[in-house]
Amino acid sequence: MIVLTTPTGGIGRQVLDRVLNSGEAFRVIARDPSRLPEEVRTRAEVVPGSHGDAETISKALVGADRLFWLVPPPGFAAPIGAVKHYLDFTGPLSRALEDRGIGVVGVTSLGHGYQGRSGLLEAAFAMDALIEGTGTPYRALALPFFMENLLRQVESIKEQGSFSMANAADRPLLTVATRDAATAAAGLLLDSSWSDQARVPVVSPDNLTPNEMAAVISDVLGRPISYHQVPIEGLRAQMQQHGAGPALAEGMPEMIEAQNDGIYDAEPLAPRGSKVAGETSFRQWCVDTLEPAVRG
Repeated sequence: MIVLTTPTGGIGRQVLDRVLNSGEAFRVIARDPSRLPEEVRTRAEVVPGSHGDAETISKALVGADRLFWLVPPPGFAAPIGAVKHYLDFTGPLSRALEDRGIGVVGVTSLGHGYQGRSGLLEAAFAMDALIEGTGTPYRALALPFFMENLLRQVESIKEQGSFSMANAADRPLLTVATRDAATAAAGLLLDSSWSDQARVPVVSPDNLTPNEMAAVISDVLGRPISYHQVPIEGLRAQMQQHGAGPALAEGMPEMIEAQNDGIYDAEPLAPRGSKVAGETSFRQWCVDTLEPAVRG
């Protein structure tokens, strides 16, 4: 029995699509089951509730041997820090896993071993340590910057011909398409041969700077698109002005500072022979996903 969390989320929905027709029995945890496709509601066991709730996760794991785990991001105004958010959410899971031997496939960050503050990424590493401490089999999908983050800037790309982030314009930024993360997750969930703990980096085959990303977007869209780097402190002040809680107002700027400092270079891309390479290049993602969104 495979258990899936976040079945309506950006990655979880794609994992669900890949498991749906596998022939494997599966169960989903959903805060709002009505958001699930009818096919899922009729073919899967559905456990209503939050997977951060002790009773819900314990009920969902009965008879299970594989779990897809993803902690949802903290709310914009979350009153606690990022590490506490991740640990509070994962605490009930760590207690429910004891002595069950359930294989967990979790979504985490690339950059393990980085020395320094890393905000939201630091929180993901703390989550990993908590799960690993249970002794359960664990495959940690270590992911860099999501290409899909750029979809938040579709209007700016369309109307102003530009996109902006606080990431250094001329520093390579490893990326991944969420579809590659979902493919890797589903492959591990459907593979019963592993029973140890390992980190599994999933990254795009290319490694572009934001300026180079802008050049690719320009080429795909057939018109000039520029990249604008905003100051970290300006980002932090803007988030605080708009009421962001500590998890994001502190965690996001620290994360970007760590990205600019090379956090993704701190972790080998093929530890212990566990690498699952992402197949989607940034250009291909732009053709398949960004261009239709901009032109839509």
